[in-house]
Amino acid sequence: MSSTIESAEHKALRTAVAALGQRYGREYLARVAREGGHPDELWADAAKLGYLGVNLPEEYGGGGGGIAELAIVLEELGAAGCPLLMMVVSPAICGTVIARFGTDEQKRTWLPGLADGSRTMAFGITEPDAGSNSHRITTTARRDGDDWILTGRKVFISGVDIADATLIVGRTETPSSSGAAPALKPCLFIVPRDTPGFGRSVIDMELQAAEKQFELTLDEVRLPSSALVGDEDAGLLQLFAGLNPERIMTAAFAIGMGRYALARAVEYAKTRQVWKEPIGAHQAVAHPLAQAHIELELARLMTQKAAALYDAGDDMGAGEAANMAKYAAGEACVRAVDQSVHTLGGNGLTREYGLGSLITASRVARIAPVSREMILNFVSHQTLGLPKSY
Repeated sequence: MSSTIESAEHKALRTAVAALGQRYGREYLARVAREGGHPDELWADAAKLGYLGVNLPEEYGGGGGGIAELAIVLEELGAAGCPLLMMVVSPAICGTVIARFGTDEQKRTWLPGLADGSRTMAFGITEPDAGSNSHRITTTARRDGDDWILTGRKVFISGVDIADATLIVGRTETPSSSGAAPALKPCLFIVPRDTPGFGRSVIDMELQAAEKQFELTLDEVRLPSSALVGDEDAGLLQLFAGLNPERIMTAAFAIGMGRYALARAVEYAKTRQVWKEPIGAHQAVAHPLAQAHIELELARLMTQKAAALYDAGDDMGAGEAANMAKYAAGEACVRAVDQSVHTLGGNGLTREYGLGSLITASRVARIAPVSREMILNFVSHQTLGLPKSY
């Protein structure tokens, strides 16, 4: 595992990505979202510089790094006010799963495009009736000759309209030798966007973002055997190979957002003068901002630990640390945004300062991809060994 002090290479990557982020910034992303577009220019520039595929294997056009490097990219773009949400999904989840478990054909087909940004992939696990209980996933895959037939529904799936395919989590029916009901095991399938029977509808969200959320329907979707990623019997291992990077990247997303808000508040507190001194001289203003900074730094430290464990191949250790990192970052982000808006007073709610909309956006890190309560369940059961209530 690497040192908790960042290497010179990581520092250089931060500096370079921060420079790219500053060229675009918060107003660019806000304008794109208002106009109903997508951050295509920023995505293309990040791809050209090798940032989108920094975690993917070099033989397929990636940077040969890991989730540690990809998390740095997302955090720094977020700190500049222009995070790319699809980085969490396309290179981090889908790219990682295909690189680790995909067939040679799947790697050749998808990884170069995911690395250079010319192709994107969405990820579909959440279902309307399952919520955080992945054991209740009802999207099923059954064999029909050499093909697979998928049926089910998914909800809150990001970016399906722009993704070339969606990596769908289904469950395969495995016949039981004892004659009992068939066991359902999780499996991952690549479903191209225009596959017959694969429908999507936009979910109307309060959150204003360039990446839209979708409900998906899979109505007897026929897929070739080559659509199955990896081994039919290694479903859970493959699933968590994608979910741990998702948590780490969500933590990076939250830390970046918190840093962006905090920087705006600090800048304001240094210059806003109502009495003799700038308001930042008052401890009632300064101390909560200092506390927000400390919490963001602590969350980043756990995120670095989680990424280091994952990149070292310690899936179990990474699972615990990734959950903790996501929890800590979500809490730190919400508090940093709240305190930043509060520091600006009425100005914190104006479009000019661009902080008010982050009140809603910051909640995403508490809710997705797994709620803070489910992380507390994980830690109480897995780490502390306490009994389950469910």
